[in-house]
Amino acid sequence: MNAEASPAPAAITADDSTSQFVAWVRGAAPYIHAFRGKTFVLGFGGEVAGGERAQRLAYDCNLLAALGIRLVLVHGARPQIDADMARRGLEPRFHHGLRVTDADALECVKSAMAVTRFEVEALLSQGLPNTPMAGSYMRVTGGNFITARPVGVVEGVDYQFTGAVRRIIADEIKADLDQQNVVLITPLGVSPAGEIFNLSMEEVAEAVAVALKVEKLIYLCDAPGLLDADGELIESVTADEAQRHLDAGEGLTEDLDLYLPCAVRAVRKGVARCHLIDRDKDGGLLLEFFTHAGVGTVVSRESLFRLREATVDDVAALVALITPMETDGTLVRRGRELLEQEIERFTVVEHDGVLVGCAALYPFSEDNAAELACLAVTPEYRRAGLGDQLLRRIERRARVQRLARLFVLTTRTAHWFRERGFSEIGPEALPRQKRELYNFQRRSKVFVKSL
Repeated sequence: MNAEASPAPAAITADDSTSQFVAWVRGAAPYIHAFRGKTFVLGFGGEVAGGERAQRLAYDCNLLAALGIRLVLVHGARPQIDADMARRGLEPRFHHGLRVTDADALECVKSAMAVTRFEVEALLSQGLPNTPMAGSYMRVTGGNFITARPVGVVEGVDYQFTGAVRRIIADEIKADLDQQNVVLITPLGVSPAGEIFNLSMEEVAEAVAVALKVEKLIYLCDAPGLLDADGELIESVTADEAQRHLDAGEGLTEDLDLYLPCAVRAVRKGVARCHLIDRDKDGGLLLEFFTHAGVGTVVSRESLFRLREATVDDVAALVALITPMETDGTLVRRGRELLEQEIERFTVVEHDGVLVGCAALYPFSEDNAAELACLAVTPEYRRAGLGDQLLRRIERRARVQRLARLFVLTTRTAHWFRERGFSEIGPEALPRQKRELYNFQRRSKVFVKSL
């Protein structure tokens, strides 16, 4: 395209801004309804517990709580502990990412944990005018919810006062949540003998999430989420797929190496979803939970994508999905009434319960052929391979009906079908019934594939 002929970008007007805001709020409404009354466990390290990150986190947690989400926050304090040890002339020791806590280190752990907890509580208790927390009051509670045991000696290393979770007293946490309190947990545990143990934040968050059978376990980490070999964000991954990344050491940062194993174990033990979100992403919690695309990596036991045959209950979602592509001429316009009549011809794909793609099969038994029609995927998922999955599903449906050829009419995606084994033919090679309906004004290209 000639640069001089390129249209100048349109300025964003007040009306545009207002429309975007209204669209966002309306788009967030289904998630608000779905999450009200559900329990989220949020784990974050000491890097998030101070400064601007902590301020933004407090604002977002306040909003989540105001929307009826039951929050359990588990904070860490690793950098604060290291700083306290440095002031005392002590050298931190770690083995396999876990702090070795001797008696001197334990004193630093207790001091740093206490200060960090008070600072987080103070931020959550704000209510100043002209801030997102104006007029709010969050009741923050805690308690001795964790019984711990010593890690002991591992590979010849004595962890001393470093502990592991023995038991979470879930009923007491639930009682606090039932009172509309936000529960803040410090990763320290006590043994039945009264000993104090230093626990890892990520293990405590995992154990609490499993004990409470929560809707979501969230970790704020030092990366956008899990990354593929090209450094691109992996938006969703199953526990088995995440485990393969762990085994191969692919796409891992310091935090992900610690948090991802906890995420895998948590979803395998019944936590619905685990989210890995960039701790530096302003509003990351809101974008992850109240927009369809999200911003981090979701770990689930099974794939969030599900292919199934459409039902009449999907008609409204189908209309919303294909209308933009009908408007720009990519798809032939179909009315709602026609969709209702032909709904059994459609296969749909969902992402976490939301319809994001569709395709239809129209058989022409007399010609031993079928048409693949209305193949559509929402823009944000067009790189997720959903088009290929829908195509394979339609091909299987055609084979079950013992049809020999699959053809498609397209004006925009000829190359996509060529790359998948389709060959171009003329309109005269279409089945008779379809040939009589061919729209010469659209001048659609016709492709066919042998099954």
